[in-house]
Amino acid sequence: MSATVAALLPVILVIASGYLIAKTGLITDEQWRGVERLAYLVLFPAVLFQTISQADFTSFPTFDMGGALLATIAVMATLLFIMRPILERSLGIAAVRFTSIFQGTLRWNAMIALAIANNFAGETGLALLAVAMVFLIPVVNIMSIVVLSRFASGSAPSSAKIFKDLYTNPFILSIGAGVVFNFSGLSLPLVFSDTLEIFARAALPIGIICVGAGLDLGSLRKPGPALALGTFLRPVFMPLVAFGFAKLFGIEGTALAVVIIASSVPCASNSYLLARQMGGDAKLMAEIVTLQTLSATVTIPLALLVFT
Repeated sequence: MSATVAALLPVILVIASGYLIAKTGLITDEQWRGVERLAYLVLFPAVLFQTISQADFTSFPTFDMGGALLATIAVMATLLFIMRPILERSLGIAAVRFTSIFQGTLRWNAMIALAIANNFAGETGLALLAVAMVFLIPVVNIMSIVVLSRFASGSAPSSAKIFKDLYTNPFILSIGAGVVFNFSGLSLPLVFSDTLEIFARAALPIGIICVGAGLDLGSLRKPGPALALGTFLRPVFMPLVAFGFAKLFGIEGTALAVVIIASSVPCASNSYLLARQMGGDAKLMAEIVTLQTLSATVTIPLALLVFT
């Protein structure tokens, strides 16, 4: 069994377990939402703070990775905006449905990415993935909100609301705190370090189980061109673009693998919530999230095998 498959298979099996557990009704929908909030607000921020606060960023190609990933986002976003009027004229894909294709292409599931990076390269993989999150999370969130404000039917949020969403995002807060603590030269007392380690060990399995529980296979009964584009633009083209920029920036080895992981994991599950809150096509968004997550069992191994 290759290292790539060995890193991915446990993640896939845990996602499948989450789906099966949800189908049994053993845990109610309301209870699942509580578990998701625990992972989102407490457990994953603990992983990020612990990883970033202890990472040796001088040994990583931090700014090269950031440059390659941001350039990839810029190219993919530009491609989508060029395609938008063509899609509307040729395929009848209205502007509101375009917002779901946009989110499906640019947003990424950091929980799955963290789990794969951890299995693939341990603490180094987690630290490199955290570097990717520092650059991608604020930019992709702002772009998604702006596109939904422009093309969806919901009310546009104010600049103050966008800023509040960013500075209250637990991932961004934990990343920022980790960076500050890292460069302060301080060390966590052992009792706090051990506490964070316990939270971190719980984060990945709980977060990935929640991803599986959120899958809705019933939403895939009526596929169409919007679903196909929203599903496959990301896993097919984004790793290719990211690989090109990674080579341009001289990124190799584990850092290259993490760039490919960040570019090929499925769309973020909470894209559905943002679409629903801002008047986007929430149904199409749910379909894209589900189909991308299912197809990731094939597309992520292929991307890693081809580009690393």
